[in-house]
Amino acid sequence: MDFFETIMFPFKWLVSIIMVGFHEGLSFIGLPAANGWTWTLSIIGLVLVIRAALIPVFVKQIKAQRGMQLLQPDLKKLQTKYKGKTDQLSRQAMAQEQMALYKKHGTNPFSACLPMLIQMPFFFALFQVLSGISTNAKQGQGVGAMSHEQVVQFDSSSIFGAPLSASLLHGDPSGGNSAVAVWILSIIMIIAMTASQFITQKQIMAKNMSEEAMASPFMRQQKMMLYILPLVFGIGGINFPIGVLIYWTTTNLWTMGQQFFVIRRMPTPGSPAAKALEERRAAKGLPPLLGGKKNAAADAAAEAEAAAAAAAEIRAQRVQPQRKNRKKK
Repeated sequence: MDFFETIMFPFKWLVSIIMVGFHEGLSFIGLPAANGWTWTLSIIGLVLVIRAALIPVFVKQIKAQRGMQLLQPDLKKLQTKYKGKTDQLSRQAMAQEQMALYKKHGTNPFSACLPMLIQMPFFFALFQVLSGISTNAKQGQGVGAMSHEQVVQFDSSSIFGAPLSASLLHGDPSGGNSAVAVWILSIIMIIAMTASQFITQKQIMAKNMSEEAMASPFMRQQKMMLYILPLVFGIGGINFPIGVLIYWTTTNLWTMGQQFFVIRRMPTPGSPAAKALEERRAAKGLPPLLGGKKNAAADAAAEAEAAAAAAAEIRAQRVQPQRKNRKKK
């Protein structure tokens, strides 16, 4: 067992035991144990468990993303301050001040990738489990928490005529005559997987970013990721077993629905989604959100302070003295 397999071993057991748990439950209520849809629902159940466990991480991600957007004006000032300074001391000073800004706002540039990074070990574990199904079925072995009998059941299961362990690049590892079904289903799943990922990122950028964030250098990185990530997963999808494509498409759909809820109900202040929310509340006769009240109160306080300062300046002006015995002309 090499170093990578040693690291992945507990994740393979966790992934397989969750799948087996759902499979046993679905079989108990009457679904056929060797049916492809039973195993497909088990994979979907795996997604639901992992994504539900990641909800606290998602909440932290949202807060971190808001922090990244709020610090953009300060970050822009910092970049202007050190513009054209390429010496070592200036670069170190800029890096230190930038880290201080991240710490102040409780965020970092990699916060948006945190849920995906946490999911990756489970994704690779599922890939290893499903990729080794046919080999282990022939060798009379189990995979992780899956017994040999369950491995054989999974290996013989299919949906729409395509085995769950088959992939677009490698076809059906069991040697069955299902090439057309595998090609069609794999292509449909790859398109659904990449499209849902693209739509999720696109709706964040179009609706849930303030004007300052849209004009920041951080936005250029986001635009690159918008096209790079779906392309990477689309190309990699030709090597994924159909069971893995089901997993990744389901988790992308979960993310898309989750982001839609956040954008509609808890948008970033100053974003188009926040303005749309206030318009919907106004149309229903509801008061502005707490953030809107605070902003309005802050604006009113600032105006009052400016008026008071202007009045004090007028009173402080020097009054010209007049002689009491000055004769009238």
